[in-house]
Amino acid sequence: MTGLCLAVAGVITATLPVTDFTLAWTHSVEKTRWEEDYRVVGRALVPVAARVHGSGAGMDPPAGARLHDGVWEYHPAGEPLPGLYVTVSPYTSGYELCWNRQCRPLTGIVAMPAQGGVVELLGCRPGALGQSVSAATYLR
Repeated sequence: MTGLCLAVAGVITATLPVTDFTLAWTHSVEKTRWEEDYRVVGRALVPVAARVHGSGAGMDPPAGARLHDGVWEYHPAGEPLPGLYVTVSPYTSGYELCWNRQCRPLTGIVAMPAQGGVVELLGCRPGALGQSVSAATYLR
């Protein structure tokens, strides 16, 4: 089974037995919500859809986006990703991970130092807690 692993400082600290999830956050300047949907396929994260609840300061919707009830919706172009790096900062509102129709603060899933840090999201096998990760791990 494939799932989503979250690593801090190169060590997997949480695993989620999910194949589909949403990464969401509030833009630090415009204060509007941004959501990106991903599917875990093997060890890759495949971008599926995205929604931007407004536009402005570096968050203009891409060509082909459609405005639906005040939300820009689009399908990101691009290849499957080996992983995502999410920077957690005490100076911005936090990220959320959503799955099974529920959202949870990222910092409620993984422990972070008060000054913040980087969380790596990658496809993996559930039960990988405590394993070290590197760029090579993503591609196996």
